[in-house]
Amino acid sequence: MFNSLKSANTSQKKTNELSSSVSSATPSAENKSPTLSKNEGIKLSVSSLNAWFGTKHALKNINIAFKENCVTALIGPSGCGKTTLLRCINRMHEMTPGASVKGQIVLDDLDIYSKGSDPVVVKRRMGMVFQKPNPFPTMSIYDNVASGLKLNGVKDKSLIKHIVQESLQGAGLWDEVKNDLNKPGISISGGQQQRLCIARALAMQPEILLMDEPTSALDPIASSKIEELIRELNERLTVIIVTHNLQQAARVSDYTTFMYLGELIEYGPTAQLFKNPQKELTERYISGKFG
Repeated sequence: MFNSLKSANTSQKKTNELSSSVSSATPSAENKSPTLSKNEGIKLSVSSLNAWFGTKHALKNINIAFKENCVTALIGPSGCGKTTLLRCINRMHEMTPGASVKGQIVLDDLDIYSKGSDPVVVKRRMGMVFQKPNPFPTMSIYDNVASGLKLNGVKDKSLIKHIVQESLQGAGLWDEVKNDLNKPGISISGGQQQRLCIARALAMQPEILLMDEPTSALDPIASSKIEELIRELNERLTVIIVTHNLQQAARVSDYTTFMYLGELIEYGPTAQLFKNPQKELTERYISGKFG
């Protein structure tokens, strides 16, 4: 999918339009930050992370490492902190009035909360797909995908066209809309709109794709297409998905994290966590005794 994006980087060095803008560890018993090294294949590590909404302590000393090119599912009952963790990872949490965060999140070698870290640059390295499809209502299918590139100063029309096509192909949508690119993005089905939002995220060449219950508003057929897409995307991206659907977590993820009341209860390979959970609370949740 991204062959043209690689060549695009070369061409953009000449124009300087794109290069500047599109630039497992389990918590210990003492809940200390895991010790990680780059050769462990860790893409993103979270250490001693705490988050608040005013005085409400939403995340409590979270420690977790996300492996590169793997899908990690975040599961747990409503209000346990799954979405808040995603929002902390892409620095959206601090945009909420009264919200605060403390701790360390390292993307490769970059501490994204360090004083010298630019939130805009951080967000460009991460794509975000929300619970409900949110294509820009006044834009065409084409312009929805191209919008991020244009906002970041890319002016080469042939380059934009090529990236739009590859992004739609990567989202499994190109064959369905290639003759309707000028139609409004909101004119297609809900499932197609969600894949359009994924294509919009892919156009910015993210290293991590964050997905907040991306199929909860979709029918089973559309959900199945998104799940297939997730398994394909993790060949080139690190994917973190929030889901209330335990069967979905089991189908699409390599690793699963169970959260409860703002705490990380258990983390491990998905098959192991579902078949042989180490914590009683995890077993009770996945067996349907609460949640």
